[in-house]
Formats: sequence, structure tokens, C-alpha cells
Amino acid sequence: MDFSGIWVPLVTPFRDGQVDHVALRALVEHYRQAKVAGLVALGTTGEAAALEDDEQLAVVDCVLAAAGDLPVIVGLAGNHLGHLRARLAAFCQRPIAGLLTPAPYYIRPSQQGLVDYFTGLAEESTAPLVLYDIPYRTGVRLELETLLMLAGHDNIAAIKDCAGSVDTTQALIADGRLQVLAGEDMNILNTLCMGGVGAIAASAHIRPDLFVALAAAVDACDLPRARAIFHALAPMMRLMFAEANPGPVKAALALQGRIHNALRAPMCVVSQGLEMRLGQALPALDQRARGLAD
Repeated sequence: MDFSGIWVPLVTPFRDGQVDHVALRALVEHYRQAKVAGLVALGTTGEAAALEDDEQLAVVDCVLAAAGDLPVIVGLAGNHLGHLRARLAAFCQRPIAGLLTPAPYYIRPSQQGLVDYFTGLAEESTAPLVLYDIPYRTGVRLELETLLMLAGHDNIAAIKDCAGSVDTTQALIADGRLQVLAGEDMNILNTLCMGGVGAIAASAHIRPDLFVALAAAVDACDLPRARAIFHALAPMMRLMFAEANPGPVKAALALQGRIHNALRAPMCVVSQGLEMRLGQALPALDQRARGLAD
């Protein structure tokens, strides 16, 4: 499986306290039309931790049905190994492209424990693992030596890189066994320019066409265009993380009329001030995009 390109880690739309499958299908079609490389269901941006098991499966089935031939990665996160194995078995009964898997949160296992954990999941899964290194959420970092050990497993194929270490990013790209995807949106351009294959970017919910164009410009070695697109996107990318994810993303999508602005507790909608700034930033981004097309 090739994980290159721009992947959108889908929000889970809610309406009247329930998953809004109509809005979810419409989002999938929107990103299909934008020609993204693939979609991620049940990631951090999808509020997977707030979904019951049956809701998770319903979301995955909805996304797969709407996605057609567009590949779908599914998030597999938690800290109870038995429950994770049951989730893994259920997900692998479906035609998924991969499993996005972070370290077990809160427990903070040793590096050897992490090797054993990811190796065990990889050996049970029929879909390849995409490692998700995000220590500010899990409480533990995947050290470079650990990542290089895991890279030797046949069913560990890629990494969503959110650790914030340029040295680690460069070393993994140079090693070449894991496909490296930027996970911090502001690092997309430098990761691509170093040889990373793409990104899993929450900000790509907004103007996904520009993110696709950015990756295409780097592939074509058109760095002036890549820089121009990146700098046009940067103000919006910063706003997407001005408050807890996915609050700003959902607020922006609601302003675009794509979903209701609803999250599940303990998450809450963004502040009035940020919503106002988003309302100003969206047309400004559209204006910058028109300038890029001229």
C-alpha cells in the first residue's frame, strides 16, 4: 500500500447528539472531488474516544461506502490491549487500507514495551500499520532506535510524524523503510521537501484542493509555487489549532455550511472570538487562492 499524498483525518459530524451520517457522506464526496489521496476515519480529529464501539463501526462503514476506490485508514487507539485486539479484528473484516496506531496513552510503557506492543498488533492485523508518534497526547515518545526497529517489520509501513524532531524526521526519511507523513500541519512543506511522502492534515478539511496542489508542486520540483501555496494556507493552519482540535475544524466546516458545529463532551465548540476570526479567514484564504490561480 502506498500512503503518499494528502490524507484528510475526517471529523465525525454530530446532529442532535447522534452521528450525522448524511453530513459524513457529503464530506467524503467533497474530499473525493478534491482528489485527496485518502481518508482517515476515527483519528484524533474524528473524536473516536467519544464514540461507542457500534458508532465507530457505523462511521467506518459509512466512510468506506462513500469513499468507493479512495483508500481509508482507520484509527486504532486506546490502552486496553484486549479491547484493542477486538477492535482490530472488527476493523480488519472491512476493506481498509491501514490502521493508524499511536502508543497506548497514559500508561507510558518502556521502549521495549512499545516494540512489543506495535509488533503484536502488526502480526495480528491483515492491514498495514501506520505508526502515530504523538507524545503530547500519549505521554510517551517513540525514540528513533525504536522506530528503526519497528521499520523492519513487514506489516509496519508508514508513520504519521507528530513528534516535532527534525532529526528524527530526517533519519526516518533517509532510512527509507517507513513512508513518512507529516502529522503537524505547519511541517508539511519541510517534510515534503526532505522527501516525506505526504501528510495527514486536519487543516486539509479546508481548501483540500490547495493541499493537493502543494504536494503536487513539491513533486514537480516547483518550489516557488509550493512556497506560495504554503504561505497562503499558513494563517488558516494556525487558526485550526488555536483551540483544541477538532473544535476549530468543525467551526470552519460549519461556517462553510458542511456540518453542524457540534462536539461531544468534554470537547466543546470554539470561543466566539475564534469563530469570528475563522469567519474572516475563510474568505481571505479564498481570495489568496484566486491569486494563486491567476
